[in-house]
Amino acid sequence: MSNETEDNRPRLLVLVGPTAVGKTALSLQVAKAFNAEIISGDSMQVYRGMDIGTAKLMPDEMAGIPHHLIDICEPEHPFSVSEFQSLCNDKINEIHQRGRLPFIVGGTGLYVESVCYGFRFQEYGADEPFRAEMRALARDEGSQALHDRLKSVDPGSAAKLHPNDEGRVIRALEVFRLTGKPLSEIQDQSRGDVKRSPYRLCLIGLTMEREELYRRIDSRVDDMLEAGLVEEVRGLLDSGIPRGAVSMRGLGYKEIAAYLAGETNYDEAVTILKRDTRHFAKRQLSWFRHMQGLDWVDVADRSKNNALFPEICAIIAGKFQIDNEYICS
Repeated sequence: MSNETEDNRPRLLVLVGPTAVGKTALSLQVAKAFNAEIISGDSMQVYRGMDIGTAKLMPDEMAGIPHHLIDICEPEHPFSVSEFQSLCNDKINEIHQRGRLPFIVGGTGLYVESVCYGFRFQEYGADEPFRAEMRALARDEGSQALHDRLKSVDPGSAAKLHPNDEGRVIRALEVFRLTGKPLSEIQDQSRGDVKRSPYRLCLIGLTMEREELYRRIDSRVDDMLEAGLVEEVRGLLDSGIPRGAVSMRGLGYKEIAAYLAGETNYDEAVTILKRDTRHFAKRQLSWFRHMQGLDWVDVADRSKNNALFPEICAIIAGKFQIDNEYICS
């Protein structure tokens, strides 16, 4: 990676976009072209044994590209954005020391943005009795009642969180109780404190026409079910992973767990999973559209497929001032 400028911050390449938009396949091509190592920017792929529902690449599918922050903790562990930020920064430094390009690929907006712009996370403490009270409220009155409570004190966080994301809804309520400030306001202040990224960034976002994206989401869910998602969730539950664990509240896991508990039938569970995944993709796009410095690439036009990879390469070469003539030929 020659032609350095006076900007001596470490380079960081980032590829984001909604679920099922095609990040994974493209990331392997890009990583090969730019001597990169991939860091997963997905909040669920950190968990061991949760493979199908997280669309995790298996080692033999990684095309020899090193991948990081995958399978690093057990499903019982409540992995957090601050942990991700710390581990990701360490990996970025390690990759640079090897003379390679760190490349974050993923769809968890807060996780990715926290690294790109050095968000400062504060430890607000915990209020276990309050958490228990909120879990009881969700159990007795439903997740929507809990979400409505959040909306009344922190509409910004409520707009970003699905009512079924009980753990994060409760945490946002807990932060408000402990600090008197909405979590969304605290996060906005953190963004406002950022003067300059610690990295020399190239941020690329993939998008496509919504109808096509939703078709691909439905197809992906069908593929996961055919690959054994129900058996994966059953195995996790049988191993003692509680349904209330952060990991088990992820898309695909909570819906199938409800089916296995007899709370829905199979067809209802699949319908809910597809619907919730579409809603999640919409929230992902909303988040990424507020990220500064993103270069958006529409990947829906099938006639452009052959031009997509060179277009991505040209963006990267331009941002990092690299000679692009030989990279994507």
